[in-house]
Parts: sequence; C-alpha cells; structure tokens
Amino acid sequence: MHAPAQRPPEEHPSADADIAACALLLRGGSRSFHAASRVLPRRIAEPAAALYAFCRVADDAVDHGHDRHAALALLRERLERVYEGRPANQAIDRAFAAVATRYRLPRALPEALLEGFAWDAQERVYETLSEVAAYAARVAGTVGAMMALLMDRREPDVLARACDLGVAMQYTNIARDVGEDAANGRLYLPRAWLREEGVDPDAFLADPRPSPGLARTIARLVREADILYDRALPGIAALPADCRPGILAARALYREIGHAAVRRGGGHALERAVVPPARQALIVAGALGRAWLPLGATGGDAPALPEVAFLVDAAADPAGRLVRPTLEARFVWVIDLFERLERRDRRG
Repeated sequence: MHAPAQRPPEEHPSADADIAACALLLRGGSRSFHAASRVLPRRIAEPAAALYAFCRVADDAVDHGHDRHAALALLRERLERVYEGRPANQAIDRAFAAVATRYRLPRALPEALLEGFAWDAQERVYETLSEVAAYAARVAGTVGAMMALLMDRREPDVLARACDLGVAMQYTNIARDVGEDAANGRLYLPRAWLREEGVDPDAFLADPRPSPGLARTIARLVREADILYDRALPGIAALPADCRPGILAARALYREIGHAAVRRGGGHALERAVVPPARQALIVAGALGRAWLPLGATGGDAPALPEVAFLVDAAADPAGRLVRPTLEARFVWVIDLFERLERRDRRG
C-alpha cells in the first residue's frame, strides 16, 4: 500500500477547497474570465483562478468599500502577510500565497496592482493616453505579466506582449463602462481627447449624456486597444501550446466587447456594452480553431510600452537568476496534482 503523496510545504491542507472557492467567486462575477478559463489546461486554470480571485476581491474592496483608504491599508497588510508566508486564514489569501510561492511572482507586481487601486481612491485625473496607459499597466498589465509567469515564461519580449494584452483589456473595460464610471464620478477616457471632440470632461461628469463626440472618443480608445491586441499575438504564440486556446479566447472575447461598445452608437454610448452568450460561444470556438494554426504574428520584438517597462523589469529572468524549486519539489508537486485531478474526476 502506497503512502499518500505529501503536499509541497507551501500548500495548505485545504488547497482543493481554496481553489474551488476562488473558481466559484469568478464563475459568478467574471463571465469572460470564466468562459476563457474553461479552455485553459487545468494546471494553469487552477492557479489563474487564485490569481484572478485575489485581484477581484482587492478591486471590490476598494471599489465598493465605505473607506477606500482603510480598504487599501488592509489589502497591503494582507499582501505583506502573503509574502511573509503567513496569509490571512481565508481561502483566497491562502490560494494566492501558494501561487505566489510556487510560481515566484515578484511582489512588485501585486504591489503595482494595489497602486492602481490607490489611484482610484485618490480620484486621479487622466489627461493623456499615456496617463491612462500607466493606470492600465497597474490594474491590468500586472495581471498579464503574472499570467505569463504561471505559464513559466519570463522572457522580456513575452512579458511585454503579455502586458500589451492586459492594457488592451483595460482599454476595453474603459470603453465598455463609460456610463457606469460616469455615474460614480469617474472618467478614464483621456480628457484631452474629449476636449478635442468638444466635450468638456467636468461638464460631462456633472451631467453624463451621450454625444457623437463621446462616441468618437470611445471608438478612438478601442482602436488603440486593437493595436495592442494585435501586438499581443507573438506573445501568445510563444506560450505553451495547450495554453494558447484559453488566452486567444480571452483576447477575442474582450476585443469583441470593445467592438460592441463602438457599435452601440453615440446615442447609446453610456449603456454597458455586452456580447450575447451565443456570440461568446462562437468567439471561443473560433479561438480554439485558430490556436493550432500559425498565428501570423508580427511585432514580437517591439519594445515594451514605456508605461509597462517597470513590470517587465520586475518579472523578467533572462539569465535564470531566480532560484527555481528543486527537482524533488517539482516531482512531489506533479504527483500531488495528478492525484487531486484524479480525485476530482471520480467525484465528477
């Protein structure tokens, strides 16, 4: 009779339940991620769920809390405990701590994410596209970089393309949520662009109304997102083959949301853009079909956006300087992973 495989020392005994709690949170609140994650290999989907759940809870704590600054202070304390190896006794913190350890996520990445949330708490104003990109780098480029690390890619060029994808997705979020953000007193469109279109940003926030100028500004941001979605393709092509379908699906779904925001027209510019479920299914199917074909990607050697360069520098490990887990630790983890998957298949 074989003794049960031991868990890696960083993994809590409730790891299965912790991951399940993260997945449940995302299933109810992040439909696009949930749809894309279903075509990620399970070895990536599980840690990705922990990563996204931590980011989602952090965002919600700042976005919906009564005291944003107090919420940020608590999040910074939780993050410090994660990196000290003593996460708060709750599923999401334990799961994220295990992922941060196993995949060697530099602390600078989640810290930059919290900095982006701090900008929200400060009600920062964004005049130029570069300033919007700096915000997007923190709240979304960080996630792109961390996802690349989950897939064991630390090359600077791959990380730059992962950040491109994250920033593009945040541009899409901004285009989709203009009305909702304005109702909450927020504006992420470049204010200089709005003025060029004859829209006074402060007057718009005081009385949000759709207009042709607003619609053109949204369409301009979606075009910038499309440039970055195209630039991201070489990075996706460099990912492990079984990871490409899920990332291509996420890219395609978000890109379509941006196009839906443009199609809704000037008179509906404040309505939230949505992609119907049937259309989502078609998009995911198309991404799956494309994943095994040459992506025809160019621009993989383009320099990182200046606004994300600090993320690439933090995450890159071109010379293998970071300490990797021992061969024995990797072997134990792989055996444990297969045993967990086998138990789950028996239950399903």
